[in-house]
Amino acid sequence: MNWIFNNLFSIILAIIIISLGWKLWRKIAIKLRARHIQNYAFPGTLKRKVAQRYPHLDEAQLALVIDGLREYFQICNIAGRKPVAMPSQVVDLAWHEFILFTRKYQEFCRSAFGRFLHHTPAEAMSTPTTAANGIKRAWRIACAREWLSAKQPSKLPLLFALDAQLDIDDGFFYQLNCQMAATGPNKKTQHDTTPYCASHIGCASGCSGSGGCSGSCSSGSDSGCSCSSGCGGD
Repeated sequence: MNWIFNNLFSIILAIIIISLGWKLWRKIAIKLRARHIQNYAFPGTLKRKVAQRYPHLDEAQLALVIDGLREYFQICNIAGRKPVAMPSQVVDLAWHEFILFTRKYQEFCRSAFGRFLHHTPAEAMSTPTTAANGIKRAWRIACAREWLSAKQPSKLPLLFALDAQLDIDDGFFYQLNCQMAATGPNKKTQHDTTPYCASHIGCASGCSGSGGCSGSCSSGSDSGCSCSSGCGGD
């Protein structure tokens, strides 16, 4: 009987040690990868490509797009292998361009994530729930990184504010005040996109407009709200 008890205790102790070791290793890995992402010098072509598509952006605004791309990769690093939707159309364009540098992108992914970060359109994700969870996850981590409340933020996180801030004509637009967007089914933004207000339980990200390669996902709320996001990484 004592033999069984001693072996059971040893197994439990080993599991605890392995679990703690794994958590510590993951915490260290996230920090090291975050440092790599923060210090990485993206190819200058990314800004030139964005400028071709959106010629109204000045140098400071183009630099902000690169900051947004860096922030998205930081969010993906924290999320691990869980899908993260892309909340910004202009940042998504920069990501597209970066992927074309296949060798550099592969090397970056290896150091930043320990794997290749695939670019998956929202509509190509395995289920609508996966796409919905991807935008929720992006929202929660983005808010946490900027010390904002995910349920009652005082402002939009960078990635969710960029398209409106930079006046991106086909961008994704979000609002903190859901009542401002819920003024009728035909309400349009200045770029002729329909804003959708998501509940905290649904997208948990205020209100968004659809466009580009976005995929819509039902929030499951009684209000019929939905969320829109760009492509995502998994």
